[in-house]
Amino acid sequence: MAASSTTFSSLLPAPPALLSDNRSPPPCCSVRCSISSSPVLISFPRSSRLSFASPERRNLAVNSTVGEVSFREPSTSGSGDVESLKLKLLSVVSGLNRGLVASIDDLQRAEAAAKELETAGGPVDLTDDLDKLQGKWRLLYSSAFSSRSLGGSRPGLPTGRLIPVTLGQVFQRIDVFSKDFDNIAEVEIGAPWPFPPLEATATLAHKFELLGTCKIKITFQKTTVKTSGNLSQIPPFDIPRLPDSFRPPSNPGTGDFEVTYVDDNLRITRGDRGELRVFVIA
Repeated sequence: MAASSTTFSSLLPAPPALLSDNRSPPPCCSVRCSISSSPVLISFPRSSRLSFASPERRNLAVNSTVGEVSFREPSTSGSGDVESLKLKLLSVVSGLNRGLVASIDDLQRAEAAAKELETAGGPVDLTDDLDKLQGKWRLLYSSAFSSRSLGGSRPGLPTGRLIPVTLGQVFQRIDVFSKDFDNIAEVEIGAPWPFPPLEATATLAHKFELLGTCKIKITFQKTTVKTSGNLSQIPPFDIPRLPDSFRPPSNPGTGDFEVTYVDDNLRITRGDRGELRVFVIA
């Protein structure tokens, strides 16, 4: 009888194994409960319904348009604002022929756009970063050119009908190692028929030094003229400089300006007579 009882009990399925606390549970969902005085872990098979992947937390900005919703990552710095303000300034001053055709409203819009970019860019410090000025820069806009004078607020060739002068490209070439600072202007001066207009490039050579953190002082050296076009065979020649005693007070041969914004491809300066100038790298 005992033998048959043993045989019958051996046919019964074994109860589920109980895991003690000091054993690592299998990689499945477990529920802690208390059946007796000592807690046990009852193992359940993993179910696909119980598997949840925690989504990555992302900060998203929503742009909603008619019939369309798009998502973009928010900017983590102010670089996006600076780039948009640069585009705004460039769009304001483009088409003004370097400021020669700027109206009062154009001057005000350019001033406001420049101030926004200067504020976003923060103060300029060139004491340890002077090489930001290195290179050849093309003048895109000058508020002083609205005076219809190629000298800006200083004496210069007029752009009226009496002397038909057409201003071409204007550059600043800066060498931070030799401290050379050249203003280069391409001009075309009309001549009576049947003579062709005179095309020339004038280079006003200066030396510069840094004053403080962002002020540049330039000292005039000489003016060199190189003809082009039909007269390109003429070698470059220097225009004699007036002695200091004969130079008018408005043209002392020195000047200064502040660099109020600069990066790899755009520079804003403000002159000692209030000129706002915008340059792009050439």
